[in-house]
Amino acid sequence: MRLSSSKGQGLGFDSSARISPQTAHRLAGMRNAWIRYRIMAYLVGCLLVVLVCVGLPLKYLFGNPHVVTWTAIPHGYLYMVLLITAVDLGRRARWSWRRLILIALAGTVPFLSFVAERSATKDVRAKLAAEPVLETSPPPR
Repeated sequence: MRLSSSKGQGLGFDSSARISPQTAHRLAGMRNAWIRYRIMAYLVGCLLVVLVCVGLPLKYLFGNPHVVTWTAIPHGYLYMVLLITAVDLGRRARWSWRRLILIALAGTVPFLSFVAERSATKDVRAKLAAEPVLETSPPPR
């Protein structure tokens, strides 16, 4: 495995240097945890928006509790999975407890989980960009 910059653009890395297996494993784990977190943040955020913007008005203004029943319970269970994925990503990305708690609480406020996901994505992308990119194909001759 050799280091290279993305798309061949020079970033100051030595193309003949080798990346340690521990670093490669850590980066792959962080990337996978980030994908899991993003999926859960979108699911939880969408369910919460439907619950608050559609379900609650239908229940309290029109007496129809079906949307609340079908969105509140899945939102609650998926929020627990979101907490697990947030802790996993926070541990791998080495976030502070303060940041981790704020990101975890964002799943309880409508639309805020999307903002927290964007913040987490920006942070993880910066951390991944700071590390050398693994090249999967042999270097050009």
